[in-house]
Amino acid sequence: MKGKYHICVQNSRIRYEFDIKRNITIIRGDSASGKTTLFSMIESYNRLGEDSGIEIVSKKECITVNNATWDLILDKHNDSIVFVDEDSPVIKSQEFAEKIKNSGNYYVIITREDLPNLPYSVDEIYGIHKSGKYADTKRIYNEFYNIYSVS
Repeated sequence: MKGKYHICVQNSRIRYEFDIKRNITIIRGDSASGKTTLFSMIESYNRLGEDSGIEIVSKKECITVNNATWDLILDKHNDSIVFVDEDSPVIKSQEFAEKIKNSGNYYVIITREDLPNLPYSVDEIYGIHKSGKYADTKRIYNEFYNIYSVS
């Protein structure tokens, strides 16, 4: 998979809109910044489809990996955007790193920890920036921002 992909994930309360440019993208940030909410929305959409109340706009299929059958899921999907949450212990394993290196998917890994076994670019580490004063009563728009910038 090559190129840049625009992704929009939204429901009636919250919207995430961002671009994925490389095979590994890292999302970092403090607690309650919306990282796991993004993951949960994609996971709910994968389980329930349109009945989830979530809309995903992407040229590539967005899937989530977070359980013991992660390797079977990755073997079944190619040319997809795979989201992995920090609660998944698999992200630190060498086996997971090898799968990513030999895969045709793009990966969005949500974690606060370093992943020395993965070859990701410092330019592809992002945080989630919220706008909107009352997240629980008004629609909020979330965007990614670069944490590190190389001039």
